[in-house]
Amino acid sequence: MDRTSAAGRDPSSALDLRPRGRLACDVLVVGGGAAGLAAACTAASQGLDVLLLERYGFCGGAAVAGFSGTVCGLYLARRGAAGAPEQVVHGFVDRFIAAMQRHQGLTEPVRYGETYTRVHEPFAWRVAADDLLAQAGVRVLYHAQVIAALVEGGERIEGALVHTKQGRFEVRARLTIDASGDADVFAMAGLPTTVGDGGKVQNPTMIFRIGGVDVARFLDTYGPDSILPPSVSTALASANDSGDYWLPRHKIFLFPTPRAGELLCNCTRIVEPEGTELHPLVAAELSRAEILGRRQARDYARFFRDRLAGCEQSFLLDTGVQVGVRQSRQIVGLQTLSNDDVVRGTKRADAIARSPWPIELHSGNKPRLSWLYDDCYDIPLGCFVPLRGDGLLAAGRCLSAEHEAMASARVTAQCFSYGHAIGHAAAIAVRDRLSVREVDVAAVRRRLAADGAVLTS
Repeated sequence: MDRTSAAGRDPSSALDLRPRGRLACDVLVVGGGAAGLAAACTAASQGLDVLLLERYGFCGGAAVAGFSGTVCGLYLARRGAAGAPEQVVHGFVDRFIAAMQRHQGLTEPVRYGETYTRVHEPFAWRVAADDLLAQAGVRVLYHAQVIAALVEGGERIEGALVHTKQGRFEVRARLTIDASGDADVFAMAGLPTTVGDGGKVQNPTMIFRIGGVDVARFLDTYGPDSILPPSVSTALASANDSGDYWLPRHKIFLFPTPRAGELLCNCTRIVEPEGTELHPLVAAELSRAEILGRRQARDYARFFRDRLAGCEQSFLLDTGVQVGVRQSRQIVGLQTLSNDDVVRGTKRADAIARSPWPIELHSGNKPRLSWLYDDCYDIPLGCFVPLRGDGLLAAGRCLSAEHEAMASARVTAQCFSYGHAIGHAAAIAVRDRLSVREVDVAAVRRRLAADGAVLTS
């Protein structure tokens, strides 16, 4: 029997007969996390027509969908966290902090080991982002997934093909910013990327929140440091060994949030029960991580209720919309942030961001923190400019960086800084009709300084 249709089509053909839409803009930003938000608002503030695409129905990226929950990387580290918190990262992040405070969505500085962080409320993050984008005049398409890069002449990126519920859109842009977190546009376009340490990446984490906590009693028992003391690690290890709970990570971080009676819980280590690591770039393994993450969250929440002071009446409120991904792809840029740059606090005349955050490696049952005391290191513009290709810049955690350097440079405050700088770089490239490798870093630095960013002199 002839299995072709009357129209002569093979019934197994892949079809999408919906009309394809077409959009055009000066700057296309892929991803609405901290870097994408800052890049879109900054480029639009320079008078450009900016379109931001986000796969969820809200901005926030890993901070909101993944519940990472903290604005890390703002403050100097000091031994024993001595003295008042000293903020050394400024610029767009200050606008974001002010917006969050208007929505009562941000704590005061919370102790985190040798430094401080600020804990945010995810709904406030979404609303603050909506406000900032509207004020800047950014066009936004939520529920929009990039499925292909539009490439002309071999390696000139001209935009992206986007899937929406309405159908596909061909988005043509004079310049595209990949703020996907995973260098998705770079990979789609065939531009060079790297993955972790020889392909091995930091394991994902399912972050969750618990309610019904007597926070005052909890803090009185365990102290103000959100990294819980060794006594809790010992209890976790013993409970895990007993077989009554599945608790593969023993050094855990619990943060009071802006909401009364609530803790943000960064404590899971997503591996198979026998210890096999899961990779966020492998579709089946990422799916498995979601399932195992929810299972672990339930066991940790049960342990807290059973064993931790102040948590006797606690209950699991929710997990992140998705498992938290710390690391996937990095671009290959004109420059690469090295492990030594972070450890030594390297300063650069071509810096567009700075960071005081430690190297934070999550593997095994005890995350490793390597502190940089009373100092910062610089991140150069070249870490976001591709070695090959044109019409495309990176922003966010997919910067060109070595494995351990990325474990420091990936956090929220720095992603705001990257987006701020790349928004200005994109505006210069578009207005002056320059290749991305022709953008003058001194011009970017002048614009950042005018916006209140503090850089190495």
